[in-house]
Amino acid sequence: MFGLEHTDEALGHQYELETRAIRVAVKPAYLDDQSDPDDDRYVWSYTVTIENRSAEPVQLLSRYWNIMDGTGRVQEVRSPGVVGVQPIIAPGESFQYTSGCPLETASGTMSGHYQMRSASGESFEAEIPAFLLESPYERRQIH
Repeated sequence: MFGLEHTDEALGHQYELETRAIRVAVKPAYLDDQSDPDDDRYVWSYTVTIENRSAEPVQLLSRYWNIMDGTGRVQEVRSPGVVGVQPIIAPGESFQYTSGCPLETASGTMSGHYQMRSASGESFEAEIPAFLLESPYERRQIH
């Protein structure tokens, strides 16, 4: 559907991508208790783990998200840091946070990147793997 590996068991699947020795893993989860399908409100949490596999510390400066709902509407989000911090991640260490995403449709996708800076002053983007936001209310089509 979106060019992502995915099976019906993908609810709870972890998506991973490594860019320049920075591994980003994302695990989305549908939040039934915060969602209201009758009011077109579907909410997911996603837990991100950013692991520094390089030889020097890196700092996460900002984030960019591309969020697409089930109708193809795109929302772009840019902001400094994540959850209010710009963490410095030492070699061999990781930083984990959980955030959320509401949509008006029962499914969607998210992708993006983090703007990083190495201790030597080099700026680069660490890609966030594209991942599916799925709910039990998604209308599945048989092809």
